[in-house]
Amino acid sequence: MAKEYKFSSSELESQIAHLSEKGITEFSIHDDAIAKDKRRILKILNLVAQQAPEVFLTIRVKADVIDREVAAAATQLFCSFDIPLECTEKGGKLLFDKKFYANKARVLNDFGLVFGFHLTYGTVAGDTLKAFTDRLDFAVQQYPNHLDFPQTEKDSEACEPLVTGIFSAKDIRYCRDLAFSARTFYTSGRAVPWFLSVLKPLKIYPSKFFADFAEWQHCNNCDFKSGYLPEAENHKAIEKMQLLFLNMKYEEKDCRELEVAVNDIIRINGAMSRLVGESEEAVIETSYHPEDLLSPEACDLAEFAENVCMESCKVKIYLDENGPNYNVIS
Repeated sequence: MAKEYKFSSSELESQIAHLSEKGITEFSIHDDAIAKDKRRILKILNLVAQQAPEVFLTIRVKADVIDREVAAAATQLFCSFDIPLECTEKGGKLLFDKKFYANKARVLNDFGLVFGFHLTYGTVAGDTLKAFTDRLDFAVQQYPNHLDFPQTEKDSEACEPLVTGIFSAKDIRYCRDLAFSARTFYTSGRAVPWFLSVLKPLKIYPSKFFADFAEWQHCNNCDFKSGYLPEAENHKAIEKMQLLFLNMKYEEKDCRELEVAVNDIIRINGAMSRLVGESEEAVIETSYHPEDLLSPEACDLAEFAENVCMESCKVKIYLDENGPNYNVIS
């Protein structure tokens, strides 16, 4: 069973040197004072890199502090940034600066770093259902590794949504189910490598896709109200849900000719993720060669299905001295 240790902000830095001896392999820092302090974030990143390089660090940071210096420091260790997507009030209107956040995400992607967005709904006056779905659509387009919705966590201390003239109780329920759907399908489903390419042929926004999946979850008794906990689920089970739902959507949108490619891409990426996350080696059967499935060509499914020849393969997914690898065994 995992052990949990809590440190005050003042004793945090002195404890970093002792993480390994305590058997800590993952360490999370969610401190609002640290999140906006670039100097302290740099110090923590450097200390972890020097004193606990084998520990995976998750740290909440305000987008304002992200620059190339912070990104470069993060490349020295295994870490993930949790970034709140925040709105500002100006002239009685709620504004969300897409250009600002896109630039910050671009820096992190340029350095090949892991990051996720922290989204809330209805916590500030002036928020609307449309504004939340716009933020969600924008967030997915930045290729975050994960999307966090603290209001969907039953033990969360997140602010309760505000019921207002423009944000009704019905809107709150819709946003909650939408957020839980994204939490299940995208984050627990480890969908970042393929989600946007798989979504493109369906010609719908991410928020509409997640809304449809929320309905599917409700019908299959694995929605928010059912008490379903996606983080506790085996990833293979979520992958099965993803494939079932996507096959249904592709049939609905008359894109059945792409289903084989979609299934292969999801299954090989899923096997790779379990190899990294759970050290789980696997043998899978694919209808396309793995080199094609993991290539940039797979980002455009229509072009891929038209131009790439099918080739039935039995593929072994394994770890070697260079990291994750695969081999066609027949």
